[in-house]
Amino acid sequence: MFNKSKQKNTFGIIGLGRFGMALAYDLAKAGEDILVIDKDEDKVRTMREYTESAFIVHSLDKNTLTETGVHNCDVVVVCIGEQLDTSILTTLHLVSMGVKKVIAKATSPEHGEILQKLGAEIVYPEQDMALRLSGMLKSSSVMDLVQLGEKINVSKIKVPSFITGKSVIDVNFREKFSLNIIAIESNGDVTEIVRPDYTFKDNDILYLCGSADGLAQFINWIDKNS
Repeated sequence: MFNKSKQKNTFGIIGLGRFGMALAYDLAKAGEDILVIDKDEDKVRTMREYTESAFIVHSLDKNTLTETGVHNCDVVVVCIGEQLDTSILTTLHLVSMGVKKVIAKATSPEHGEILQKLGAEIVYPEQDMALRLSGMLKSSSVMDLVQLGEKINVSKIKVPSFITGKSVIDVNFREKFSLNIIAIESNGDVTEIVRPDYTFKDNDILYLCGSADGLAQFINWIDKNS
């Protein structure tokens, strides 16, 4: 059974799909105390590398939830949006158990409205991601963008004029934006192994790999400095 840490907030994550797993990883890597629940044994075992409070459960009834100690968490995120009945009942149980803050993933406005009426805060991960990506595509700097997964995107971006003459190490994409340059196209030639001392030229095209957040930060940086 999970007992709340007195020093910092604790987070419960119910459902280790793409959204739940990504959230659990990010919180764990940030040093937060987490508790995770899922019926998939492999996913739960994977998360035991990050937390001792990882539970395999085959039912999300109130008694099972109580046994895990999830009600001791400060924040619990319900990441099972696809199964509407399970999502709604689990949210109802958590609210009735007195969890301070319940956040629930919703897959539609109607689903979100029900969860909100139960007392949960709502997130729409797929919708939020789509809005972020569409915003990036509207930038004149972005020539193309491919989403490889919930956390990884590859973008094709024209080198902004204000960084021409600077080297890769000067701009430091990895440190500033957590982005990796996987190739540079210059006058029709493509360089796949990019050296730190490579100097950006006019009309260079970058192929960048990283998260949607990192790409968004980079695009904002370009727009502010252009």
